Amino acid sequence: MSTPAVQPPTTTVVRPEPAAVIGLPVRRRLPRRILLAFFLFVTLALAAFGGYRLYRSLSTSRAAGVPTTRVKRGDVTLTVSAKGELRGGNSEELAAPMTGEGELHITVLRKAGDVVKDGETVIQFDTTDQIFKLREAEADLAEAEQQVLKAKAESEAQQEENTYAVVKAKADVRQAELDCRKNRMVSAIAARQNDLALQSTKDRLAQLEQDLANFKATNQAGIAIQEAARHKSEVQAATARRNIESMTIRTHRNGYVSIRQNTNVNFGYRGMMLPPFRVGDRVNPGMKIAEIPDLKSWELGANIGELDRGHLTVGEKVAVQIVAVPFRKYHGHIKDMGGTTGPPWDRHFECKITLDDASAELRPGMNANVVINADSLQNALSVPGQAVFESDGRTFVYVQSGSGFATADVKLVRRGESQAVITGVKEGQVVALANPEQRSEKKGGGGALQAIQK
Repeated sequence: MSTPAVQPPTTTVVRPEPAAVIGLPVRRRLPRRILLAFFLFVTLALAAFGGYRLYRSLSTSRAAGVPTTRVKRGDVTLTVSAKGELRGGNSEELAAPMTGEGELHITVLRKAGDVVKDGETVIQFDTTDQIFKLREAEADLAEAEQQVLKAKAESEAQQEENTYAVVKAKADVRQAELDCRKNRMVSAIAARQNDLALQSTKDRLAQLEQDLANFKATNQAGIAIQEAARHKSEVQAATARRNIESMTIRTHRNGYVSIRQNTNVNFGYRGMMLPPFRVGDRVNPGMKIAEIPDLKSWELGANIGELDRGHLTVGEKVAVQIVAVPFRKYHGHIKDMGGTTGPPWDRHFECKITLDDASAELRPGMNANVVINADSLQNALSVPGQAVFESDGRTFVYVQSGSGFATADVKLVRRGESQAVITGVKEGQVVALANPEQRSEKKGGGGALQAIQK
């Protein structure tokens, strides 16, 4: 019997750590959570530093690309500038006649700038309807006159007939009275018959006399009615003749023709510029068509924005420079300010300016530049007009703050074409002449996102 082989026992060999081999102390590894927290902190710090650098770069570029100015203190004179056209003053207005018609049609109209003399025809309207009314009124007048003659003739014939009947009735009464004288010599029956016949003839005479007066009043009333109809036809004919005459409009002075704008056309005609009147246009009675200015007194018509209306007053002095006469300066004063017209985005009014020192070189239609010293303020804070912004009921400016701009609410005291007088800022402060936000968007083309992408 064989004995099993005995295997030797296995032994595990433990290899020492490298540090232990060389005699150094063993270091323990750090936990993974601490490492993650450390790396997250470093990442956030780098991101914050990059954002700060980006903000500084954007703010610096924004401030560098915006034009600026400083708030100034001193005396400020607000001026209003406009362009005007020279024309004669104290114009004679030529209007469509008040004929009672719905519309009138222009058949003759002198050209703008034509020189006319006293009594010459300037405007002629279509008289077809008035001529028809005149012919109709004349026909009615002729018929009414015949009706008057007929009524008078019938009245005279009726009067003659009634007069004859009265005379005959009186003769019958006289004959009946004579018959009654025989009553003493005739029978009672015959006498009674004579008395009845006398009473009958007297009643008939009284009735005829009353009818005579009634017929006379009736005939006179009929004649009066026909005469009233004739008078009506006469008035209609006279009115038609007067209307025909009024449709030819003549001037009562020497001068030149100035055509007004036709306000009967659509608002959007020719880009919202109203055309002048011309032959064939339809006009309403009383509408001003043209005017004849007086060349002895000159004036300018200038369109001024609605915002400057509160700065101007009638009688205020005006400096005038005629474009065609550059070597001479003229002076004038405001004569009148018309009503405000135009679309909401371009409201303006016409300002009439009288020249105080006209000269022989002036001609109608010359262009002129006018400057009006509207208002003067002493020791006031002012900035250029484009530095003041308005939005949502606020009036503000962009004040430079560090490397950027911040809005500051101000109160607008006066505003002219180039300057604005304000309060709420300090003298010497730097303000932007343009919106910094819009500037940065235009320059960057996409804002901070695009700057980051770059």
